[in-house]
Amino acid sequence: MRLWLLLVAGIALAVAEASVRSRRQAVDFECPVNNGLFADPNSCRRFFQCVEKHAYQTRCPSGLYFDDLDKLCTFKSEAKCGPLEATVTPIVNESDNAGKCNTTDCVLPNCFCSSDGTQIPGNLDPEQIPQMVIISMDDTVNANNYENYRKVFQGRTNPNSCPIRGTFFVAHEYSSYPMIQELHYEGHEIATYSTSHRKNLENLGYEDWVQEQIGMREILKNFANISKDDILGMRAPHLKPGRNAQYEVLVDYGYVWDSSASIPPTPVPIWPYTLDYAIPHECRSGTCPTRSFPGVWEFPLNSHYTESFEGGYCPYMDQCVLQYLDAQEVFEWLIEDFERYYNQNKAPYLMAYHTSWFQQEHLVKGLNLFMDYLQELPDVWFVTHTQALLWLTAPKKTSELNNFQPWDCKDRIVPSKPCNLPASCPLPFTEGNFTDTRYMSTCFSCPNVYPWLGDAKGRGLPAPDVYKSDNPSL
Repeated sequence: MRLWLLLVAGIALAVAEASVRSRRQAVDFECPVNNGLFADPNSCRRFFQCVEKHAYQTRCPSGLYFDDLDKLCTFKSEAKCGPLEATVTPIVNESDNAGKCNTTDCVLPNCFCSSDGTQIPGNLDPEQIPQMVIISMDDTVNANNYENYRKVFQGRTNPNSCPIRGTFFVAHEYSSYPMIQELHYEGHEIATYSTSHRKNLENLGYEDWVQEQIGMREILKNFANISKDDILGMRAPHLKPGRNAQYEVLVDYGYVWDSSASIPPTPVPIWPYTLDYAIPHECRSGTCPTRSFPGVWEFPLNSHYTESFEGGYCPYMDQCVLQYLDAQEVFEWLIEDFERYYNQNKAPYLMAYHTSWFQQEHLVKGLNLFMDYLQELPDVWFVTHTQALLWLTAPKKTSELNNFQPWDCKDRIVPSKPCNLPASCPLPFTEGNFTDTRYMSTCFSCPNVYPWLGDAKGRGLPAPDVYKSDNPSL
């Protein structure tokens, strides 16, 4: 079980030693920046969360300690207690930096920007456009979460009577490929998250991102029968973009969009934009691209929060601490967060989840109440990232959407259905000096070894894979 399932520290604006409702502001700690997580110098079990320069002291859950490098609560043996020296930002050649938004030159469908990121594409009025809701699930798909994920969508339809669908950012380790294939068959979008889910990928280079993201795309093709032409987007693990290297890979290997950049709390949500120009918001991770990548779309993750900051703020829904609320209070919390979009500029409402949300009954019930509420609003549409992108490049009024082909389901090309009896493959796995047996299910022939970095087919050959780029100059 991944450490973020224990509790990501960004999760935790919980009450110091009590409840979410009784946060204690730290009067003796000075925030070095407006927003962020910082180690308590007096205890490895505590940390400070800074919200607009106000520091709140927070304690990790029982038995866990704050890792000041990865900014999460984990086991004592794995925690790197702080305060640690801040990582020095790599020197960037300023001549390579992207310029400021130029709305004269930047026009749809291939370019979109605005000075502060809050403007609506096509200069439409908020009352004229749909409120897009984009649900995504991140990381492994297997028996621990598969049915819970599907229940979010089952029995729900958009105003055009088509079933609602979401985006799954898939990681390889412990995933069930027949389940992923079934999600694709049902019409959900599949995107790549990573092969190994390793830490510190944001600090690694081009070839590492190729092995993680392109390797994951190849594994999905080999064992879930999903064509690379159907995989158009990616998300960086831990929402830590790989600076320029990640986006060079994205361009060279034919991806169209990314959704890795997270944003601290802002009063007005930020719309998706292309990377022709500098990003129009603070980069929460500090590892966003600095160069121009023309035509590449970024779906940023706005922070979720309420006016009181009860539960903290979070780009992932399950990173806010709502365990002290009941289902009705979770429902009300979600409504308040949603209305900041719906009552202002109607930027897409991205609801990103991990398995942990669906392991708590009150959160599941609160979400179901919220989904019921959204379906009563006539201008709310649930879409995948690519469906949203097709609207962004050619904005339509709500009154035109019943005949908007990209959101219609009648002419959808249905991929092949997965098999009824998939193979369960016991496979040798070696990483460094570590050797193990891994089990992988697929509707196709079992590979020789467990597929991994540089071996997307699981052949077990000494030479690593070489993936063909879509860039003719390479």
